Amino acid sequence: MLEFLVLGSGSGGNAFVVRNAACGTTVMVDAGLSARQLVTRLERVGVDPDSLSAIVLTHEHGDHTRGLDVFLRKRDVPVFANRHTAQVVGEKMKSPVRWQIVQTGAGFQIGGVLKAECFSIPHDAVDPMAYVFESCGGARLAVMTDLGFASSLVISKLQTAHAAVLEANYDDFLLQEDTKRPWSTKQRIASKHGHLSNVQVKELLADAVEDGLEALVLCHLSRDCNTPHHAEKAMADVLDPWRESGVLKHCCCAGQDEPTPWMQVGRIPEPEVIGRAEPELQDEDAVAKKPADVPPPVEPFTAEQMGLWES
Repeated sequence: MLEFLVLGSGSGGNAFVVRNAACGTTVMVDAGLSARQLVTRLERVGVDPDSLSAIVLTHEHGDHTRGLDVFLRKRDVPVFANRHTAQVVGEKMKSPVRWQIVQTGAGFQIGGVLKAECFSIPHDAVDPMAYVFESCGGARLAVMTDLGFASSLVISKLQTAHAAVLEANYDDFLLQEDTKRPWSTKQRIASKHGHLSNVQVKELLADAVEDGLEALVLCHLSRDCNTPHHAEKAMADVLDPWRESGVLKHCCCAGQDEPTPWMQVGRIPEPEVIGRAEPELQDEDAVAKKPADVPPPVEPFTAEQMGLWES
């Protein structure tokens, strides 16, 4: 069984927690809130900030990494990221980082027990990724945020999940009517390397999830261009049948200022694990011992190589 929640989500900062308690593994996905807020909210939901097994990064943008540097000043927590993301984030870090470099598109384990798959998503970052986490007993959670459209890879990964944290950034009408954002910003948000709209999330769920999800959290809602009401109304045709059938047990919209409740997925008996396993280390070249020890520059993938953007 997996437990998960959102500490906070939106343009002001994003952070998520995934826990496989039976196997003694707790992971924080992204660290976009301030370090103080990360500590405060972790403690509020019953997680000792010093007990994290790992921090996993989706991409380098500030609303996903803002609190990482200060948070690591007092904590030696391994940070999992691909080489491109580690390169960019590491250049700004003052605290030592114990990097665990993962290859985009590959699977890896955290603490020797929690499985994770990382895969490319379309967004205006150096090498953005989404994740599917799998517990000891086979429960699978997809964490997909900051993506401009649902690629075939995104759809195929969501098809394997029992629960999901999905971005629902904007309502189309509210975005177009927004007077605070210039037209160029609106175009970026709605582009194929921007963010998902409510309608796009509805279509993704309809295309990818045949039998329904056990739990769903909609995240990264824009304060100005979306509301929980707009998001849930747009997806009612998909979500209501799941609720009526009893499949969808937990569904909510994550906010910026408060954590969501804990949610559970996959009530499968977990094997007992004695003691807390330490995260697996890769070769020493992939681990930065000092702030300056970031991975060496590499040539970024082209859009054609990544297979994400259509001509």
